[in-house]
Amino acid sequence: MKIIVPMAGAGKRLRPHTLLTPKPLLPIAGKPIVERLVEDIVAVSAQKVEEIAYVTGRFGTEAEQHLLAVAERLGARGSIHYQDEPLGTAHAIRCAAEVLDGPVTVAFADTLFRADFVLDTHRDGVLWVQKIEDPRAFGVVIVDEQGAITEFREKPQEFVSDLAMIGIYYFRDGAWLRRELDYLIAHNIRNQGEYQLPDALRNMMKQGAKFVPGAVDLWMDCGNKEAMVDTNTSVLNYLGDRAGVSEDLQLVNSRVIAPCYIGRNVKLVNTTIGPCVSVGDGCSLEHCEVAHSIIQHNTKIRDARLHRSMIGSFVEFTGGATSLSLGDYSTLK
Repeated sequence: MKIIVPMAGAGKRLRPHTLLTPKPLLPIAGKPIVERLVEDIVAVSAQKVEEIAYVTGRFGTEAEQHLLAVAERLGARGSIHYQDEPLGTAHAIRCAAEVLDGPVTVAFADTLFRADFVLDTHRDGVLWVQKIEDPRAFGVVIVDEQGAITEFREKPQEFVSDLAMIGIYYFRDGAWLRRELDYLIAHNIRNQGEYQLPDALRNMMKQGAKFVPGAVDLWMDCGNKEAMVDTNTSVLNYLGDRAGVSEDLQLVNSRVIAPCYIGRNVKLVNTTIGPCVSVGDGCSLEHCEVAHSIIQHNTKIRDARLHRSMIGSFVEFTGGATSLSLGDYSTLK
């Protein structure tokens, strides 16, 4: 099986954190979103993953080398494919056309999940969904009495289904999907100015493809600062003691309340960290209390009480009690 990860989006809802770092490379519990995503897919796949194809913007050599190393660590080839224009979900997948052959999983890199099942690779297609209370802000699937998908609706304002698509799809025949993506683009079939994956899926269904929903136990969004903080909390709670506190942590009259992730070369002075805090490499915190927050690397914080905050890299912050969203290289005193 192959995995395609479209991840070229600008991540505007997460600015300023995405001004310098692509959203899928932002850390959750000390590990980039996209890395956790592909790990989870490999874990539920009954087939060996042969290749992980990343559809990216022009992220630079360092980011690309990291992505390729993730694939190698998981026993797969890695490949980079570029989407230089934001022309929709179908176009993004089509950018990795040479990978669309045989069984393929497509996973958009703005979500994480928890699932306790093995992917059923005998189906024509599986669209992973989560039942939600208010589906008006999501694309949903409609199913018949046998549980097969009959239709897709984008952000329905009147109730038609509460099964929201989470952005992960399995296709038994990647070449079939590629043909339908080619058809959309060749005939300039767009929805709201973009080539959309559901239009290709409808054509496949008209030709006899049978798609079914695949349920996940937990769907964790990474779309904005509040969602990132919540997802970081969920992942740390799931990992517990496995979250990881570096052995070289310097504690001076300080304590760590689990679960937390703390990277290398971190110093805490008169500080309480946790619960549910991620701290990247090279950070120092003095006279602080921090809970339910994400702090990236090489950041210095002093005299602060932070809750539900997201702090970038190379930040200097001195302040009181607050909930912050500070991008990389910021200084606030």
